Amino acid sequence: MRSIWNGAISFGLVSIPIKLVNATESHSISFRQIHLEDGGRIRYRKVCELEEKEVSGAEIGKGYEDADGTIIPITDEDLSHLPLPTAKTIEIVAFVPADRIDPLQMDAAYYLAAGGAPAAKPYTLLREALKRSNKVAIAKYALRGRERLGMLRVVEDAIAMHGLLWPDEVRAPQGVAPDTKVTVNDKELDLADALMDTLGEIDLEDLHDEYREALEEVVAAKAAGETPPEAPEPATGGKVLDLMAALEKSVREAKESRGEEPAEVRQLPQRKPSSRTTPKPAQGRKSTSKTATTKKAAPSASAKKSTATKKTTAKKTTAKKTTSASAKKTTSTAASAKKTTAKKATPRKRSA
Repeated sequence: MRSIWNGAISFGLVSIPIKLVNATESHSISFRQIHLEDGGRIRYRKVCELEEKEVSGAEIGKGYEDADGTIIPITDEDLSHLPLPTAKTIEIVAFVPADRIDPLQMDAAYYLAAGGAPAAKPYTLLREALKRSNKVAIAKYALRGRERLGMLRVVEDAIAMHGLLWPDEVRAPQGVAPDTKVTVNDKELDLADALMDTLGEIDLEDLHDEYREALEEVVAAKAAGETPPEAPEPATGGKVLDLMAALEKSVREAKESRGEEPAEVRQLPQRKPSSRTTPKPAQGRKSTSKTATTKKAAPSASAKKSTATKKTTAKKTTAKKTTSASAKKTTSTAASAKKTTAKKATPRKRSA
């Protein structure tokens, strides 16, 4: 890998010669601008505004435009005399836990290669120190005409450096979050947790750029004079207005996509307004018990019929018991009357 910058890591009084190498590469497909009429390339030419002629790269330098439009030329020699200790040095200023770094600050990534055999010992020392401390190094360095912030960490047996944005370059998320007051209940959170568990983890090595692959197919088809493949029809589904229903459906589909059994999701009970009026209190304890039991049953047609039958039976039973009790009472009264008559008749026989 070709180095893009040569310098040294300043680690206290230790200096480690290094070479800066790009750690990432872009695989995206780039296009050229063409003239639609004849397919000719459209190029951007560098033209001097004063002479109105095209100039080569060797004739182009740097200049700073002042507020009044005046251009102040700045040469490479001017930049080399900047009073910065980081002009050719990655100066480590602190060691902090990795979770102290906000991912929003992450920028380009580089590998730091040891610059020759003498750098092997201090390079290894810094690498092992970072490993044992479970920390990352915060450093300042100058690259492409400006001072930057960086984070050094260990990747396998190498030291990598991530360029960091300065803290004042990261915008605060003001006005981004919804300003509408929303309440999320526990059941919704439970379903969201179930969806997260179902999706689970994934090996990042299994992920790939599907857009680039599809674009390559289109380019290959056009180059061969064939018709490019058409995109599949997107799945048409009804608009889900219920968040709970959307979560439940997502869990089921995630389970099915992984070849697992559909998730068992319980439907939330829906409360229906009761159309029944409060029943009148039934006569007798037994009739009241049966009526209460019937009331707790499911409000179906058969249940209502059964309830009516039980109520009728209960009323008949109560009537029978009332009639029986009245009959017994009448019989008892008649018996008492006969005994009284017998007692009164006996003295009459003796007197006779």
